[in-house]
Amino acid sequence: QVQLVESGGGLVQPGGSLRLSCSASGGSFINYIMGWYRQAPGKQRELVAHISRGGTTGYGDSVKDRFTISRDNPRNTVYLQMNRLQPADTAVYYCNARTVGMAIGTGSWGQGTQVTVSS
Repeated sequence: QVQLVESGGGLVQPGGSLRLSCSASGGSFINYIMGWYRQAPGKQRELVAHISRGGTTGYGDSVKDRFTISRDNPRNTVYLQMNRLQPADTAVYYCNARTVGMAIGTGSWGQGTQVTVSS
């Protein structure tokens, strides 16, 4: 079972940027489809971005053209670069790892990192 640890969250002003990192251990990182999800208070967890083993990416409609997901396989790390942040992006962000054949929203999860966008 892979273990995931997120970092990089914090408080940022509207229009600012943050980069989240997720380090994986205990599994073969290259075998995992990696994703970032977020959950705001009172809302369901939603998929923000995902990246395949080969580097193909996908994004939620609300973050397209603002967020970029990437992975560094030798470092067992996945990143989420977030630009032009908006108050609506405020949420706890979770890293996810799943293998091929597992449904979206299943797999292993990190503990989450808080992102707050506020002036």
